[in-house]
Amino acid sequence: MAATNKTSALMARGCEFLGSEYAILCGAMSWVSERNLVSAISNAGGFGVIACGAMNPELLDKEIAATKALTAKPFGVNLITMHPQLFDLIEVCAKHNVSHVVLAGGIPPKGSVEAIKESGAKVICFAPTLALGKKLLRSGADALVIEGMEAGGHIGPVSTSVLAQEILPALAADNLVFVAGGIGRGEAMAGYLEMGAAGVQLGTRFACATESIAHPDFKKAFFRASARDAVASVQVDPRLPVIPVRALKNKGTEEFTAKQIEVARLLDAGEVDMGEAQLKIEHFWAGALRRAVIDGDVENGSIMAGQSVGMVSKEEPVTDIITALMAESEAALSNRAAA
Repeated sequence: MAATNKTSALMARGCEFLGSEYAILCGAMSWVSERNLVSAISNAGGFGVIACGAMNPELLDKEIAATKALTAKPFGVNLITMHPQLFDLIEVCAKHNVSHVVLAGGIPPKGSVEAIKESGAKVICFAPTLALGKKLLRSGADALVIEGMEAGGHIGPVSTSVLAQEILPALAADNLVFVAGGIGRGEAMAGYLEMGAAGVQLGTRFACATESIAHPDFKKAFFRASARDAVASVQVDPRLPVIPVRALKNKGTEEFTAKQIEVARLLDAGEVDMGEAQLKIEHFWAGALRRAVIDGDVENGSIMAGQSVGMVSKEEPVTDIITALMAESEAALSNRAAA
């Protein structure tokens, strides 16, 4: 790789924290961020993250062991805070001495951050607002990810550029903050690093890597898509607080609307409580995503993708993706320095 001194200097804090050569995390994408892609990203100098999603402890145990067999480099595990077996999953991570655990999907339940840190692991949390970011840091989070609504999968309502302007000046000098959402090229990465980010997280850019096990038809859907094809799901019932999901529009998008109506009726009838209702939605996404990623059903499955999908035009090895990102970032930083 060509010299990337300026980018590497700006990433130094993030690299030290992650234990990786580059402060580039791969977003945890259910069914996609598994042993093959995670190990490839870590081996290429980035930081792979296993998407636990709806896995039970036994499955996560096997996935971590299989990933460790493919890489000796550090990698993380992403756990969903509403998972009913969260503390059992934390124990599995501790058993394998996983170095970093990412808590996603909501405010970490009481005792979860402490349980992770007891094993010596670092805790990374998602912060959708400045106030929550400060609270999470006070509660023991070692680093934050701020992810804008341009991202694929579960999203918040605020764009990456606005979150970065709000949160980085307030927190980045004294804390580790990674920026995510809509990043497809190194020039954008350079901009956030200059604003104080410790590093970045990308998902969509890696989903179609050569090492990704995603079905060829899933990848082809990415190659055909433009930014405007990646749309956010609609919330049908305001009483059912469903986190919007960004995916390529298809029949599966319409099926989700029907699923929300079904779950809302169960909630009204008292057949499920709010926690169960949200879990039913999560299980819907896990199944719909599996149909698209593993089975290649791009009509009825969920093709979760961020708005940077228009920048994904071909299958590339992970090493080439990271090399390109670093080179683009370095060129942007060098041009600004020369101006």
